[in-house]
Amino acid sequence: MRFDILTLFPGLFSGVFEESIVKRAIESGLVTIALHNIRDYTTDRHHITDDEPYAGGGGMVMKVEPIFRTVEAVMGEQAVPTDHDGPTQIILLTPAGRLFDQAIARELATRERLVLICGRYEGVDERVREHLVTDEISVGDYVLSGGEIPSMVIVEAVTRLLPGALGDPLATAQDSHSQGLLEHPHYTRPAEFRGWAVPEILLSGNHAEVARWRHQQSLLRTAQRRPDLLAQAELTEQDRAFLQQALCTTTEQSNK
Repeated sequence: MRFDILTLFPGLFSGVFEESIVKRAIESGLVTIALHNIRDYTTDRHHITDDEPYAGGGGMVMKVEPIFRTVEAVMGEQAVPTDHDGPTQIILLTPAGRLFDQAIARELATRERLVLICGRYEGVDERVREHLVTDEISVGDYVLSGGEIPSMVIVEAVTRLLPGALGDPLATAQDSHSQGLLEHPHYTRPAEFRGWAVPEILLSGNHAEVARWRHQQSLLRTAQRRPDLLAQAELTEQDRAFLQQALCTTTEQSNK
């Protein structure tokens, strides 16, 4: 997969993709990441990429021409895509985009090329959204200074889903959000620390019971921390019965 990141501040990415999973994916040829400075595609002597909004208002707006030129140069002989389901997607990182989650990460991992446009200032000229991008994504309901950090999030989340990116091919299936639930608790050595012991079931060697415990803990953690996720999860009758009993027990204990 190829990632093309369009930004006004390429220096922000220094080191981010040079460690851990993304680095290994690059070295193994699974991923290619190219940074493109939008300022390089301006035509004025001062390399201006923003201007005051028409009709007034606070802040500055990123200009349409440099962004179009950058995308067209990046695409080269390949036509700029307009298909929202095609192998190449041009994505604008913006607070107005659809909220990024694991399902969208899996969707993007099926593409061949992602062109990520990092917005800045008050945003980008609306004509970029209307006539250039094929998708718009937000990484959360909060304010950042630009789309650089969101683009890093997308690259990381998508890369780890690519076959061969992780040492354990089953790891992504066990991650939080992968099955619509938060992940179960994890423990490692020592078996006891300052009087806090690892749950005995994890030391039992009974794989079926371990799997059952982990699933139940995942259910309980999701119910306690993210009930909104639980409301959308596909639960069995056994799951519902366990949750009802576990939550009642938790409530009784907290009231003592």
